[in-house]
Formats: sequence, structure tokens, C-alpha cells
Amino acid sequence: MNRTFIYRISEKDSPCTVESFLKARGYSRQIIIQLKKNSDSIKVNGGWAYVKTMLRTGDTLIIFMEELQSSEHILPVPLPLSMIYEDEDILVLDKDADMPVHPSVNNYHNTLANAVAHYYRSAGEEFIFRCINRLDRDTTGLLIVAKNALSASILSAQMKERQIHRTYLALCDGPLPAPQGTIDAPIARKETSAIERCVDFEKGEQAVTHYKVLETCQNITLAELHLETGRTHQIRVHMQYLGAPLLGDYLYHPDFTRISRVALHSSALEFIHPITGIPMCFHVPLPDDMEKAFHLSE
Repeated sequence: MNRTFIYRISEKDSPCTVESFLKARGYSRQIIIQLKKNSDSIKVNGGWAYVKTMLRTGDTLIIFMEELQSSEHILPVPLPLSMIYEDEDILVLDKDADMPVHPSVNNYHNTLANAVAHYYRSAGEEFIFRCINRLDRDTTGLLIVAKNALSASILSAQMKERQIHRTYLALCDGPLPAPQGTIDAPIARKETSAIERCVDFEKGEQAVTHYKVLETCQNITLAELHLETGRTHQIRVHMQYLGAPLLGDYLYHPDFTRISRVALHSSALEFIHPITGIPMCFHVPLPDDMEKAFHLSE
């Protein structure tokens, strides 16, 4: 997807090279290499420029990012797509249950990536799928998709620095040990399984989850969870470790009497917009199946 960025060089940035100016604004080495390949990608005061061109106070730098190809192996498929927000740089989606994010074996036509590819193909635009935060197939809720290489680079850096704050809601089978608390228990791959994880204080990687009890109904707990780390199956493993596994968890608690999938929902996202620098905050309510499962215990 094509995108043009216009910068007015201020006194505090001058003098500097185009390359150093761009790096300071989150342009990765790979993006700068791609810009160098197109003579129309970098212009200063209306004229073609190199990455080593010096910038001075008052100069106008124009960066044109062009994408000529869409993501390979992602077929456009007309699937339901719940859009929460869209601008030139990001797309925020509310993912349904039973929808993988990326294509994989036996999941070539039923993913969020297929739906997004169809959305942009219908608009006549090329699009590379760059999902910033991943959700498991059965986990519902908010996801960020970057619409260009620069927003992807900056948002990926925010994820790495833990600057994208995610809030989850979960239905736990059993009480939690306190109204709120922190689980600091390392997670490793379970030796007897290629998929399952477990708490392992000897071989595991650090995993920290903060929880807060929102409501209880008989033996079911509605909990709010915040991730300090992002290990595979972290919430599911930590809740099992506390003795309150998630309802409907086919790996760690396969009880489907109340709900047919893992009762986990990404309800809120907070982050800084990668281009404008404006704080962004999005919320989506508990999905109907989780709402129904919780009140079945009343």
C-alpha cells in the first residue's frame, strides 16, 4: 500500500543526513534500503536526493513508500471482518472466534489474513499483511494490523519494548487466590507435547501475568488480565497453574459444558500511534458466548 510522508526540517534536527533523520523516526535499515532502490522515493525541496544528502532548517523532505506486490500465498476470501478503526497507517480489528490469524496447514482460506486481503483487493489496493499482536485461533478481540512498512516497524518496536498494553478478559473455572495479584512463573514447552506449555522453574522463560477479579458467580470467575511478557499460551498456563483454568480450553481444561472454545477475549488495546504520536485506546465488550457462559452459572 502506497504512502507519502512529508517532513519539515526544524532547527533541532539540523544539520543531519536524510538517513539519520529517518532512523530517528523509526525507519528500519530494510526500509531505507528499499527507498534507495526507487529514484522517486526520497525528495528534498522537490528534487531527487540520496540518503546521505544533508538536511538543513526549513528543508522539506518527502518520502514515498510504494508497494507493488501483495502478500504471497494469502488468497483474498470474502470472510466477515469487524473493523474498529482505520486510517492511512493502521487497522484495528475485532477478531471472531474460530479464526486463525495467519494461514497454515489446513487453514489456507479461513484466516483473518484472507479476510483483510479480500478487503483491500476489493478496493483495488495491493496489501502486505503485517499483524502486530497475535491471538490464538479461538481467542477473540482486538488486533492491530500495520498498513505500511513504517508503521509496522514502529509498532513492532513498541511491542518489543512492551509499550503496547493489552487487557484480556477470561472466564476461569474456580476462584483465584486473591482479589488481585501477579503470577511470576516461567513457562516452557511440555516435554511430552509439541504444542502444550507448562510452568517450569528450571527450564522455563520468564512469564509475568497480572490479574484482577472483576466478578464471581458460584464457582466461575470473570478476571481481567494484563501481560507483562508474551509467552505462548501464557494466560492459559498461568490460570491452570493457579488451579482456575479457562473454561473451554481444549488443551488445559477440556470442559465444554458452558462454552465450546477457550473463554479468552482481548478486550482493550492502548498504544501510541506510530505516525502521529497520538495515544490510542480501543475497547470491545465481552462477546456473547462468554457473556452467556458466565451467566449460565447463576
